[in-house]
Formats: sequence, C-alpha cells, structure tokens
Amino acid sequence: MLRFLSFLTIAALAAAPAPAHAARCGDASFYGRGDGFAGRTMANGQPMNPSASITAHRSLPFGTRLLVVNQDNSRSIQVVVTDRGPYAGGRILDLSAGAFSRIASPSQGIARVCYRLV
Repeated sequence: MLRFLSFLTIAALAAAPAPAHAARCGDASFYGRGDGFAGRTMANGQPMNPSASITAHRSLPFGTRLLVVNQDNSRSIQVVVTDRGPYAGGRILDLSAGAFSRIASPSQGIARVCYRLV
C-alpha cells in the first residue's frame, strides 16, 4: 500500500503545473515585417508595431512581461505579451520582428529560446 501511495504522490507532483517563475523553452518565430501584420489590430486591441518589444503567447495574460533568452547566443530581451499565437506548429512565442532581431538574425526565421516571467 505504501508503494502505491508513493507512486500516486509522485504522479501528482509530476502533473502539477510549473511555478510561474519557471523557464519554458522552445522555438520562437517573428511577425510584423513583410507579412501584413504591421498596423493591424492585435488581440489586446492595439495596433501591431513591429519595432516594439512585444510578443504573442497562447495563454499568458496581456501585459505579462517576459525575459526571452536565445539559447544559441545568450542574447536576451524583455517583451510584453500583447497578442495571441503563435499558431504555427510547435512554437512557444511569436516575437515582433524588432524584438526577434535583437536576439537573432531574422534570416534564421526561428530561434531556440527560453523565457521566464519578469
């Protein structure tokens, strides 16, 4: 019985959500330059400014500040969640073109990043 309870406790802990300050890692892309999104209304109701330090995230509240770090070169930027997305497979953030260009070359298209709440 004790072994069974221990297994349930471990399974429950593994299923628990990560703390808000924990880092999340994955691929990030960019938008707002040459794709028709510049100036269009974002999910938060504001016009999209491709030069601003902003990002799209699927579920974090608008106004949430994130520190995004490129895992290949250690460059970082602070961004604010202002939009929803990304909708392309497997990506965790969709940075504005300006924010992306501060941590990676836009010619890459995608960067391996980690982010955490600030």
